[in-house]
Amino acid sequence: MPALKLATRATTNVWKSTLSRRLATVASDSPITYTSEGAVSISYPTLVNSPLSLTASIAKAFGSEPGCLGIVIVRDLPPNYVTARERLLKLAYRFAHLDHQTRERYADPRSKYSFGWSHGKEVMNGKPDTLKGSYYANPIVDTPNVTAEQRQAYPEYYGTNIWPAKDVEGIEGFEDAFKTLGRFVFKVGTELAIACQPFASAHLTNTSVSLGDLIRTSQTTKARLLHYFAPPSDAEPPSEDEPIDNWCGFHIDHSLLTGLCSAMFVRPGPAGEPVIVQNPSPSSGLYIRTRGGDLTKVSIPSECLAFQTGEALELATAGSLRATPHCVRVGAGAGMEGVSRETLALFMQPDTNQRIATSETFGQFSKRVFERHYGQEVAVA
Repeated sequence: MPALKLATRATTNVWKSTLSRRLATVASDSPITYTSEGAVSISYPTLVNSPLSLTASIAKAFGSEPGCLGIVIVRDLPPNYVTARERLLKLAYRFAHLDHQTRERYADPRSKYSFGWSHGKEVMNGKPDTLKGSYYANPIVDTPNVTAEQRQAYPEYYGTNIWPAKDVEGIEGFEDAFKTLGRFVFKVGTELAIACQPFASAHLTNTSVSLGDLIRTSQTTKARLLHYFAPPSDAEPPSEDEPIDNWCGFHIDHSLLTGLCSAMFVRPGPAGEPVIVQNPSPSSGLYIRTRGGDLTKVSIPSECLAFQTGEALELATAGSLRATPHCVRVGAGAGMEGVSRETLALFMQPDTNQRIATSETFGQFSKRVFERHYGQEVAVA
């Protein structure tokens, strides 16, 4: 696969001038729409039928201006998305409530806990992160078709999916639900990549290979099913002056694009079943720091998807599209006791041998990221 490279300063300036003229041309035909919180919102039918008409929206969402949030909301999705989301996120809750021994049966230290179950292994804010549990899998391919050398060098990407046994009570259909939702998000993400192409094409050594191709043909796609544990029943309610990133620390993703489902808040029903509830605290949720440093809370409607830019895309476009720091907060408020948060993130990225900077491949770059988040004590077998 051809490698990405950074354009020369002259090429970059010419490209940016061309892009500015294109933005001026399409802006009147494609007005930018926003959510009530200021996030750029685009319609899925427009994304499918006329992706390049959304260039102004992509620039406003993912660009380098001070007010850019690095996130876009995709609305008007097919109705089957709502069903697929609810099905899997309820299973996330059920899996997290299995006994410890059963959950750990699906953990995989050889992949730096990047396949199967992971809890308390990631380092966030300088300490093991026990506030959330994750289930990782590649929803596109169970076993990547790569060389033995690639598999050994990058087990965190090229391992084999680990699925719960089909007879584990309470989580029947887990694998199918995971793949169904993950593949839906992946499809929308590859379509969004086409809309991002005007920004990325100048940095390809072979312009016949698109950003969408890099994602579509990659075998490193990874979905992370997330369960944020409810505060213990005897815990003090969070106060308004607690750190804003008290549920998930500030970080930037290292993907090209990250797909995000709207979070589902759940409390246990009479028989322990997951019961969907409204977010009990207006201050709980996803927070993003803009290019200009402002902190903005961004809500994703339950029938919508969101996509964020990752650090790999920032490197590959020489900063034309940029990743933004974001975190998750559990806020104060009556009714937070016993309420957990469920969501799915899908990381779309190139293969490990893809060059994303002058002297670094995506694989080399991601190794640095894993060491930052997991520490040296987690060895790769």
